[in-house]
Amino acid sequence: MNVNFEKTDQVNGLLTVAFVEDDYKAEVKKELNRLGQTRPLKGFRPGHVPAALLQKFYGPQVKVQVIDRMLNRAVSDYIVNNKIAILGEPMPTDDTQVNLDTDKEFEFKFNLGMAPEFELTIDKNITVPYYNIAVTDDMVQKQNEGYRKRFGKQVPGEEAAIDSMLRGSLVELDDNGQEKADGIKAERTIIMPQHLQNEEQQQKFVGVKVGQDVVFNPHTACDGNAAEMASMLNIDKENAAEVTSDFKMNVTEVMVNQPADMDQEFFDNVLGKDEAKTEEEYMTKLREVIAHELVADSNYRFTIDAERVLRDKVGDMPMPDEFLKRFLQTRDEKNTPEKVEEEYPAAKAHLQWQIIKDRAAASLDITVDDSDRRRLARLMAAQQFAQYGMTNLPDDVVDNYAQKLMDDERYHSEISSRAFDDKFFASLKQAVTLDEKNVSIDEFNKLFEAK
Repeated sequence: MNVNFEKTDQVNGLLTVAFVEDDYKAEVKKELNRLGQTRPLKGFRPGHVPAALLQKFYGPQVKVQVIDRMLNRAVSDYIVNNKIAILGEPMPTDDTQVNLDTDKEFEFKFNLGMAPEFELTIDKNITVPYYNIAVTDDMVQKQNEGYRKRFGKQVPGEEAAIDSMLRGSLVELDDNGQEKADGIKAERTIIMPQHLQNEEQQQKFVGVKVGQDVVFNPHTACDGNAAEMASMLNIDKENAAEVTSDFKMNVTEVMVNQPADMDQEFFDNVLGKDEAKTEEEYMTKLREVIAHELVADSNYRFTIDAERVLRDKVGDMPMPDEFLKRFLQTRDEKNTPEKVEEEYPAAKAHLQWQIIKDRAAASLDITVDDSDRRRLARLMAAQQFAQYGMTNLPDDVVDNYAQKLMDDERYHSEISSRAFDDKFFASLKQAVTLDEKNVSIDEFNKLFEAK
């Protein structure tokens, strides 16, 4: 067997694998003998089938299998042993013509798309901007108001606000605004304005007091959602979609949100058990919580700026464009040439960044192990619990769920990828020079408005 590789340009290559009969003949014979032992022909005992009959019945099929196996191994071994950094997979050239049934000698040609070669050393000579976001008193106050509202309770009130809950009775109106004969009536229903889908309909309930009437349109308010209308009007879902009339609601009760008191129970709900004992301690801790959350925003911005800086440092990066387009077409029958052309620029940019990131990670000697994946899975578990308002859970609960995420194949790739990115950017942040800038939250947000 002869394997030859030729670089046709910086990022494209041609790999040729040539077979003569002596390369595969012994392996074919060995495989036929094995079949004679395991799948003997009728009338012959295992191991006693004549070689000519084995060749007649199994020869062509075995020959194809052996050559295919040897070819795949030869291509893979050559690429690995010669440390060729390929993109995608080797693809047969259009002019590769072989007949495995009749030919005895074969020549297979493969196009290779290769990662571009460049040097990238990560050190303090690289400067990346880093934005520290100032925590203002207004931010602390707004966060506190949000928490007080979140942990507050509903109490009877005089006047409805957008986040109030109203109870009352409903009657359907005719085109003249009068109670409709044989119309729909609901003796007791609940409406929460903030959950209505139409802002104009929401505002009709704001400022309403107990005993007053409100005329509104449930179909418009619910954006035609039959399930929501059925619940509001106390009718079957099948009939709700057909209801487009206005209704009059007589409000019998208004429940308003009363913010939580600034007491120990509230401090514990926000910060955790006994993290703050006084209002002063609570406000100090709350400021620290906000600052910690803003660090995550700053770090996210760092990933964007770091990518831009490293791309600029590497400069123009040639890519095997035609090879990659062809490869993308072969990966999915839905990838038409037109679709590939349209989506290729974004795919190319993503792949270039992945190559740069891998080269930078090698410079930083970054590897990801199970402890990194477990840490990320634990973070994902905690975030999922937090979405349902479950915070400050025992460690064993979070750990058990994190393990389930790690064992779930659906999350395996995501966990590994995010764990790598977390470790990469954390190491990169330590390795480069940070051009630190102190900014307000408004100045920080404007960074994302720029191209």
